[in-house]
Amino acid sequence: MPSTPLTELIPVLQVAIAPVILISGVGLLLLSLTNRFGRAVDRTRQIHGQMRQTPASDRPQLANQVEVIYRRARLIQFSIVMGALSALFAALLIVTLFLTALLKWGLAALISVFFIACMLSLVVSLVTFIMDIRLSLIALKLELTRQEKMQ
Repeated sequence: MPSTPLTELIPVLQVAIAPVILISGVGLLLLSLTNRFGRAVDRTRQIHGQMRQTPASDRPQLANQVEVIYRRARLIQFSIVMGALSALFAALLIVTLFLTALLKWGLAALISVFFIACMLSLVVSLVTFIMDIRLSLIALKLELTRQEKMQ
């Protein structure tokens, strides 16, 4: 394997820092999303418990809440998958950058593909996250409507 001088490796390390920071940021996004997913699951279980103790006339409202929360959970799950793919592409980008520098391969096209895939996955994850936020407001409105009717 050809030896790479340190002076040539330092710029590669500097370029590889950005994807590492991206992985860190995506990790925080994934943490937030998994917490939201857990809350959606817990809230669904709580509503199902309420449904057993609620008169039949109030059950359709609770069922509507469960339906919205389930849709949210599916969106969050998709957002998590896309965020994880973004982190995976960032990791592959880092590996490719190092292999390019160490082995003097011309992998510019592959580096571009990994970067674009990483950014597209992140964008889809964030858009899906925004959709979940919108749905959470719908779920809140259903809950408030239910509370008003109970009073």
